[in-house]
Formats: sequence, C-alpha cells, structure tokens
Amino acid sequence: MRTRAIALRLAALALLVVFVAAPQLFAFAFEPLTENGAPAIYNQGSLLFLTFSHLRTVFAAVAASTIVAVLLGIFVTRPSGMEFLPLSRSIVNIGQTFPPVAVLAVAVPLVGFGEAPTLIALFLYGLLPIFENTLGGLTQVSPTVLDAAKGMGLSPRQRLLQVELPLALPVILAGIRLSAIINLGTATIGSTVAAKGLGEVIIAGLQSDNMAFILQGGLVVAVLAALIHDAFTLAERAIARRLGSPSRA
Repeated sequence: MRTRAIALRLAALALLVVFVAAPQLFAFAFEPLTENGAPAIYNQGSLLFLTFSHLRTVFAAVAASTIVAVLLGIFVTRPSGMEFLPLSRSIVNIGQTFPPVAVLAVAVPLVGFGEAPTLIALFLYGLLPIFENTLGGLTQVSPTVLDAAKGMGLSPRQRLLQVELPLALPVILAGIRLSAIINLGTATIGSTVAAKGLGEVIIAGLQSDNMAFILQGGLVVAVLAALIHDAFTLAERAIARRLGSPSRA
C-alpha cells in the first residue's frame, strides 16, 4: 500500500513537471473547454516561470512566518515571556483574521506593486498556525522529561535546543505545513497587484471567459498543495517515529 502511494505521488509530480514545462502536449484535454477558437493553453507567459515564481513567493513568506512565529512561541513559553502570551496571540490572530485582499490594499501604497505586498499579506496570514503549533508542541513536553534533563545538568538553553524543540518538532512542522498550504492558494490573489504567479493564469481566464485557463491555474496550485502536504506529512511521521511517539498526521 505504501509503495503504491509513493508511486502515485511520484507520478503526480512527474505529470506536473511535464505539464508546466510543455503544456502544449495537453492541449487536446483542454480544447473542449474553449469557445470561438480561443487558445486551449495559457499563452501569455511561461507556465513554468509562473509556477517557480508562485513557489518562491510562498516559500519566502512561510520561511519568514516560521522564523518569527517560532521565536515568538519560544519567548512566550519562557518564564520571562509568559506575561506577553495574550498580547502575542492577539497580534498573530489579527494577521489571520485581516483579509489578505485588505492587506494588499494597505501595502500597495506603502511598498508599491509587485511581489512585496503579496509577501506581506502571506507572511501575516501564515503566522497563526505556526505560532499555535509551536506553543502546543513546547507546552506538551512532559515535565518528567524536563526534570530529567535538568537533573542531568543541562542549562535552560541546552534543554530548549536538545530536548524541547526536538520533541516539539513534529507539531511545529504540522503548523508550517498548514501555513504553506493556505498560502499556496492565497498567493493567487497576488496577481491582482502585479506579482508573478499562477494567479495570472486564473485571472486571464476570468477576463477572457476561458475556462481552460482557469482550470490550468487551479489544477497546478491544487497538485502543488497536495504534493507539499504529503511531503510535510512524511517528514512529520519520520520524525515522530524517530522520537518513538505516535504519528499525528
């Protein structure tokens, strides 16, 4: 069963790579969705370039969110930072509840059109799941384990780096996975402010009433999301097995 699942994922990855590199090979599948001689394959730019640009924006935003959210999560679980937990939670909640479109509207006058406002919106949107999972992972470490580490003479920094973070890593990874999946879909709105990405394909389809374009952009985003979800899930399970704890995914 596991071999079949891996084979399916590899087949999906191979199909995705072939599609974005040579989309004309699949024109026959999209021609029934076009009308009045409209092109069946997106022809206003390179699908491969747009896919890489989309992934670059998402990974940059998730990396920034991860650094900030994990450091903040560590800070508010230390004795000196616990009093800031309600404030920190309120701040990251605002990032999640403020609509990304509204963030773009505020950010464009400040940083201009292009990738920057999209990065800001995705960064804010991705903070909450990583922050909450960092909190959950760190606070679920057994007090017995922490006492044992303290009894071995480990300093607070050594306990954090050698005991707490490794044990919390599967939970933190689950938060990063959720943030990445959310941002993959949300990043498509970046094309409304001239950011390069797969949203260009979808918007071109909406403007020209070309269902084939819309489907191509949506399919590439969906397959990317499924593959990235599976990659993170495999990493979480591998780490959980190594730690001797049951998989959460």
